[in-house]
Amino acid sequence: MIGRTVFYRHPLTRLLCASLAGLMIAGAPLGTTAQPVGIPSMGPASSAELSPELERTLGDAIMEQGRHDPSYIADPDINQYLTGMGRKLASHAPGGGVEHIAVFAIRDSQVNAFALPGGYIGIHSGLVVTSGNESELASVMAHEIAHVAQRHIARGMTQQSRSSHVMLAALAGALLAALSGSGDLAMGVAAFGQAAAVDQQLGFSRQAEQEADRIGLEMLRKAGYDPRGMAEMFQRLGNASRLNEGRGGGAYSSTHPLSIQRMSDIQSRLSEVPAVSRRDSDSYWYVRAKLRVMQARDGQAQRNAHDALALEAQRHTGVARSAAWYGMAYAAWTKRDLAATQSALAKAREGGHDSPEIASLDIDLALAGGNASQAQLQADAAWKKWPESQGVALARVNAMQKTGQDKQAVEFLAQLARKWPDLAAVHRLKAQGQERLGQQVAARRSMATYYEMTGALPTAVEQLRQARGMTSDFYVQSELDVQIRTLKERLESDRQLLERFKS
Repeated sequence: MIGRTVFYRHPLTRLLCASLAGLMIAGAPLGTTAQPVGIPSMGPASSAELSPELERTLGDAIMEQGRHDPSYIADPDINQYLTGMGRKLASHAPGGGVEHIAVFAIRDSQVNAFALPGGYIGIHSGLVVTSGNESELASVMAHEIAHVAQRHIARGMTQQSRSSHVMLAALAGALLAALSGSGDLAMGVAAFGQAAAVDQQLGFSRQAEQEADRIGLEMLRKAGYDPRGMAEMFQRLGNASRLNEGRGGGAYSSTHPLSIQRMSDIQSRLSEVPAVSRRDSDSYWYVRAKLRVMQARDGQAQRNAHDALALEAQRHTGVARSAAWYGMAYAAWTKRDLAATQSALAKAREGGHDSPEIASLDIDLALAGGNASQAQLQADAAWKKWPESQGVALARVNAMQKTGQDKQAVEFLAQLARKWPDLAAVHRLKAQGQERLGQQVAARRSMATYYEMTGALPTAVEQLRQARGMTSDFYVQSELDVQIRTLKERLESDRQLLERFKS
């Protein structure tokens, strides 16, 4: 199935989903394996499942912990691209779309993807790098979003069995500890015991997998991607599985069996839809190249990534060739080889090619070379050219801060917060600028917003309390009192939701 991964093989997926593993094994005696999860019903949501409110609470709490793992990728170019694709697909889900979708990437060369409660979709870097075109990548994401739209995760977690209820109580207890500040999710999960065989414990039924294929295919088509991408990706994954058999690289096939029935069903449905001629977006190629470099952890993997990019630069033309050179520039940048970075960026720009990703790296390069004024000029020009790029926007903030323009940076960040209300990083950067300007109360209020947006509610409350102690202004204190009370009420509401499942 496209929807589960071998979570225990990777630190971040283990952290994000070991809670779900514990959920599925805590009620079984040690040394035994619980039965795979079944889906109570297809179609309309059943009464046995988690409420959407609680499901979102679970997802927020799991993500708050997962963001601290070094394998979580916080790169604005990557997150904006993946989440943009996810929301585009989700807008064509049955019933008028999915309310909340947030897609994030993790640094892992395995070809996989997974869905968490609350509409969070995790994409392994290896999936993006292995994909042959944008429609192939979108097909996997569409399948994941279909699981979210049909609430398969919520149903599986609340199947009608004694063990699943005990397990959900264990997860609720761990999340309650994190909310209270007396522990964190990783510590709570450790008490659940082994986190092995997550894929088997949370495996979707064959019926659910087929439903996700069919709904995903329709979303893919309506969003303007080539629906043949799903069949192509199935084939690509099947080939990769056979090549890696016996070498530990068949994680996808072991957890997502690509049955003949599933493939035949998709092929049959493809015969009924017209062929689509689609050009991949430029961002797909640049993000793909960047992730190829990011996932290379050791010297040999880095050499392999460089060789693969060099081969693509020789074989391809146009944007794909430019992106390959950009990838080599980014690889040089990670090693702080400024000369090689500059040389590769020049190659990436040959033929008039340019992109927000290239521009952002060039701004960073100018700053690293001590050319802050030049970096500021480049950042201003890039922002004028790409006003929808979060990567360029944050590179411009960095240039402003490095040139001592904290006041202008804070004002610009306030604009960005209005433009992208769900981009938490702007509030953290804003707080840093306000602190340097001596605006201590405002800085802590900005940090409180950052922590609230990333799910760390107790820390957000503490920031607001600090701010209140720093001012004697009655009106500011009153505003802070309202904010503190609102957050504490939200914390209490989350606790009450979780308490229902703890006992």
